[in-house]
Order: sequence, then C-alpha cells, then structure tokens
Amino acid sequence: MADSIALFGAGSWGTALAVHLAQEGRDITLWARRPDAVAHMQQTRHNPRYLPNAELPASVSVTSDMGAAASAATLWAVAVPSHNLRSVVAQLAAHTRMGITVVSLAKGIENDSLQTMSQVLTDELPDVSRRQIGVLYGPSHAEEVAQGRPTTVVAAAPTEPRAEWIQHAFMTERLRVYANTDVVGVEIGGSAKNVLAIAAGISDGVGYGDNAKAALVTRGLAEMRRLGLAMGADPQTFAGLAGIGDLLVTCMSAHSRNRYFGEKIGQGQSLEAIEAEMDMVAEGVRTTRSIRALAQQHGVEMPIAEGVHAVLFEGATPDEVVDALMTRPAKREHWLPQGLTS
Repeated sequence: MADSIALFGAGSWGTALAVHLAQEGRDITLWARRPDAVAHMQQTRHNPRYLPNAELPASVSVTSDMGAAASAATLWAVAVPSHNLRSVVAQLAAHTRMGITVVSLAKGIENDSLQTMSQVLTDELPDVSRRQIGVLYGPSHAEEVAQGRPTTVVAAAPTEPRAEWIQHAFMTERLRVYANTDVVGVEIGGSAKNVLAIAAGISDGVGYGDNAKAALVTRGLAEMRRLGLAMGADPQTFAGLAGIGDLLVTCMSAHSRNRYFGEKIGQGQSLEAIEAEMDMVAEGVRTTRSIRALAQQHGVEMPIAEGVHAVLFEGATPDEVVDALMTRPAKREHWLPQGLTS
C-alpha cells in the first residue's frame, strides 16, 4: 500500500478523498493551483467553493507548490477536470521519479485526441511506466465520501499486481475498492455515463417520466457496452461499478452535476447560461463531443449519445430527439454491430 498520497486538484472529489483518507490514517497532501485558495484552506480547514460542509483534518498538508506535493508521496492521484488533465500532468512530468504510481480520478475523453485519461497520463509522463498508471472510477459522490458514507469503486491498472496495489492504497472500512485490469472498459463506462446522465436530466426537465428514464438508462448501458467492445473492453466491466453502478447513481442522484445540467436543458435554459451558473464542471458536456466522435470512428451506433449531441450543439429540441429515437427501425433487444462478439 502507498505510504503517502498526493491529491492534485482541490475540487469536490480531491477534497473529499483528502478528508476521508486522512481520517483513516493516510498521509495526505492536497495540491491546489491557486495560492489564495490554499491559504484559505490552511487557515479555516474548509474548502468553501467545492465542499463547504467538510472539515479538512489537521493532518492534511495543503499546498500550491507542485514540487513539494509530488516529492511528498509515493502515489499521485490527479483529480482535476478532464480538459485540464494534460496541462497539469505536463507540469508534473518534471517531478517524476523511479517507482511513482499515478492514478487518474478524472472521468472523460479528451476532445482533440480522443484519448482516455490514462492515455493522456502515458503521453505526458514518458518516464513513468504504463504499468504504473491506473484509474479510480465508480459511483462516488464526493459529498457522501467526505461524510464517510459507504461507497464502492473500482481501481483499474494494466496488471493485476498494480491494480491491487492501488486498491489497497485507497481502500478503507467505508471506501471499498475492487481491482480490475480492464482499464479501457472502466474508462469508457465512467466517461460515457456522464453523457447518458445529461440525457436522463433532459428527460426529467421535460417531464417524460420514469418509463422514459428507465429506457434511457438501460439502452444507454447497451450503447456504452457496444463502444467498449469495439475498443477492446471486457463486456463484464459494463455490468460492474464503472458501468451500471456509475450510470445508475449519475442518472438518478440529486448530487449529479450532469443530471442537473440536463434537467436545466430540458427546462429550456441554454448551455451557456447553465455553465455560467454552475461553479463545478459538468464533465458530460465536453465528453459528449468525444463519445460521438469515438462512436463514428469505430462504426458504433449510439443513438442516445447522438441525440444529446444534437440537443447541446446542433439546436435540436428534446421532443425532436425523442421522436427520432422512438421511430427508429425495430430491433432485437440484444444485438451487436457486425464483427463484434460479447
């Protein structure tokens, strides 16, 4: 297990993990970009912008000095939004050393490169072996983790020993971690679910009801599974925590930023107005572009994700998208594109 963990990014998830892991006796350093935010957290032991009700234990070292945070830990966990990951990790590259393990906590697919977060880490950290890079995904609202409520996630890495090492680094009595070696499957599930949560929120905002939402969740799961299979994932992953587990909590919970964002869209607000209102990032907005592009690249049908893209970026109305979805040609429930097998 890691002797010490540096969390890069003091948003809600990075802060929640710092609180929880420190309470469980881990040696934690929390890095934030802005010195003024660091000074406030050092003085008050609170992060009012992202997690106002959680108190940072006195044992958590908070700093804006990236080098100091990097040198203080044997495990780096990067918890910045997916579109900022590359720039932050590029700065971290100067501080790499033998034996460091790097874990992405961000969920998303980069727009321009269409790379997953672990692939971005591999790109920007050439001195870190790909075997030392992993992800931690799953149904895990920050508010509940900070409060010590029971939560279960999955640690994925290319090899079983490294996945198990990450598993034990994060596992506590209230944060149960499972190990997995299907990194691409975990990342596709954990990223695509944000797009589907926007769809669920749009459905809530319009008032389509429970039947429509159940259909979105189950058919959305089929979509992410098809894309994952086309990219070499294990189909079992999508029946697990990073698949159906994360999908359910993100589509149903009042904590979900992506579901909330979709709900506002369904109520008729513009994308720009909602983003201006929200302090925290709805990762699914950018990920919608990437998932659609990956589906086209791999020849995979993802009509719900396509519909979300049409509403967010092409001026379509929710009613137009629902009409298109409901009048698609009849299909068998379980089907895969030609050449794909489960």
